[in-house]
Amino acid sequence: MDAETTSTIIKEYQTKEGDTASPEVQVALLTSRIIYLTEHLKYHHKDHATRRGLLMMVSKRRKLLKYLQRKSNHRYLDLIAKLGLRR
Repeated sequence: MDAETTSTIIKEYQTKEGDTASPEVQVALLTSRIIYLTEHLKYHHKDHATRRGLLMMVSKRRKLLKYLQRKSNHRYLDLIAKLGLRR
């Protein structure tokens, strides 16, 4: 991911101006990285270091979504609908 893509994602999912640490932004950034690495692993299936990193990202995203669901269920539902995640 380049800086332009990252800034676009942050602007789309931020809750207020200058927000980069909200769960929504973190989950959106992780989701884009997960999609990129999933495509990478389709062609480089023996890249086990990347696979491990991917699994750690998926776990972190799951924890952030669990936190968001616990704190604000309507924000959680909006986010998974916007990202197209199954839950």
